[in-house]
Amino acid sequence: MGSKRQFRIWRGDETGGDLKDYTVEVNEGEVVLDIIHRLQATEAPDLACRWNCKAGKCGSCSMEINGKPRLGCMTRMSTFEESETVTVTPLRTFPVIRDLVTDVSFNYEKARETPAFAPPADVAPGDYRMQQVDVERSQEFRKCIECFLCQNVCHVIRDHEENKPAFSGPRFFIRAAELDMHPLDTRTDRKEYAQAEMGLGYCNITKCCTEVCPEHIKITDNGIIPMKERAVDRRYDPLVRLGSKIFRRGETPQNSVTSARAAGPAAPSTRAGVHSHAGGSHDSRAEAQAQSGVNWHREVPHPTAPAVDERGKLPLTELTFDRAAAPSPFGDDVTFPLPPEHLNFAHPEQDKH
Repeated sequence: MGSKRQFRIWRGDETGGDLKDYTVEVNEGEVVLDIIHRLQATEAPDLACRWNCKAGKCGSCSMEINGKPRLGCMTRMSTFEESETVTVTPLRTFPVIRDLVTDVSFNYEKARETPAFAPPADVAPGDYRMQQVDVERSQEFRKCIECFLCQNVCHVIRDHEENKPAFSGPRFFIRAAELDMHPLDTRTDRKEYAQAEMGLGYCNITKCCTEVCPEHIKITDNGIIPMKERAVDRRYDPLVRLGSKIFRRGETPQNSVTSARAAGPAAPSTRAGVHSHAGGSHDSRAEAQAQSGVNWHREVPHPTAPAVDERGKLPLTELTFDRAAAPSPFGDDVTFPLPPEHLNFAHPEQDKH
């Protein structure tokens, strides 16, 4: 026979609710989801809870347990003291449907807005070939089970409802980073899109998303921070800005984000005006200036010289480059595998080597 334990579970719907106390039998080796199932079978048959695999791979049973976002099927009761009351509540960031079930459709809307993988037109499915180092580089991000715990703890979404239309969140930042790292993805504007349309600039890398990830993906260190660095290199490198003024003086800046939004199938039709998310400004003139360097239809040019010479100095040819900063390390102007010293990536098992 197991021991009796105290639970407090939130009951209610979109109109309101409250925590209700339960005394439930707990047996050795059980997880929180087991207790919820026992409650459904005994005291609360109308308790709503979303779940599927009970193996930590579907992400359905996301909930907050004692205030921390977790998977119910992966939280063992042995982690709590026997005298401790276990409090179970729904995810706070998303609207409650009923009891522990929330409406996470926001995340699926953002998934539809994210541009899909674009393979080369001249390569047939099944003929893709990649180096193992390229597979490993993005494999970490493909472990995501879309439990949306990272979305739930991101304070940009959680604390500011008005940010949701303009901010995709960490789950989709690592999706953009994964595709940006993919050598067979033909889109060269992933960084610009993340900055201009996904709200990458809003993220202030508190790493709370990494802390709650049940797959232990280094969302911030391996995904968001490198993506931010590449986006900043494109837009804010002072030498490149100087070179733009010297060598491209008199040219009309291309503002194709708005034109692509109007023409592209993934563009939201209800959004009015231009909003680049650059610095969180709501000044229309500042927004237009922030987008001035974005050209959605450019081809990645081949550099005329290495990024730095043998002395480690930036050559003058870098200033003549027709887009901000150096080309992407994952563009068409490099071969794979990249030398290890050129990789801004921490392998999950790097400490074992």
